[in-house]
Amino acid sequence: MAVDVDNQPPVQIGRELELVKRYVLLGMTTRILNHDIRIVGASPTKLPRLYESMLRGLQDRVLLELAALRKQFRESDIRIFDETSGKDGLTARYQCRGYEHSFSMIWSYVRAEAERLLKAYLKV
Repeated sequence: MAVDVDNQPPVQIGRELELVKRYVLLGMTTRILNHDIRIVGASPTKLPRLYESMLRGLQDRVLLELAALRKQFRESDIRIFDETSGKDGLTARYQCRGYEHSFSMIWSYVRAEAERLLKAYLKV
């Protein structure tokens, strides 16, 4: 391992940051789906079981990808140790190869990306 004379952590590989961001977004997407499944189940729609089934299908796909990402985290020595939801957005702190990193996403970005992820699942 190279020694940094400025005591700064080494720059992380962009792929690692993208894995962590995707994991955090998928986690938020799971919470959104859980909320929507409860709402659909309690709403007076004509086909609540159909809508709930569709949402659960999306949820299953998200959970499978989360499991695959956790496996990649183990292989890449990545560990998320804190996610904080604030008024302005979501902040995640994680460790990658022994060094701590963090990033934040504003809520409008999180919402748009969660919607984009779900749309991508529907296309496949």
